[in-house]
This record gives sequence, C-alpha cells and structure tokens, in this order.
Amino acid sequence: MSLGPPEMIIILAVVLLLFGAKKVPDLARSLGQAQREFKRGTTEEAEAARAAREA
Repeated sequence: MSLGPPEMIIILAVVLLLFGAKKVPDLARSLGQAQREFKRGTTEEAEAARAAREA
C-alpha cells in the first residue's frame, strides 16, 4: 500500500489543522531526530551481533 500525492496532501492538511503551522517544523525536526537515533541504535546492534559471531 503506497500513498500517492492526494493522500499526502490530505495528511498534511490534517496535521496542519491539528498542530498549527508553528508547531509543524518542530514536530518534523523531532521525528527526524528520533529516526536518526533509531537507525544509529539498530546499526550498533547489528555491528555488535556481527562482532559476537566473529569472535
């Protein structure tokens, strides 16, 4: 299931209505930081598991 342009526009409009235009950049920044932290954590776990198998 993929989201096309019309669905993305509707989601963006709902987010703007719920949070307001002033909060959306802060929300996006927080989501980006959380995503980076999650990727960093999964990469570290994968490297630790790989190192444990090699040892």
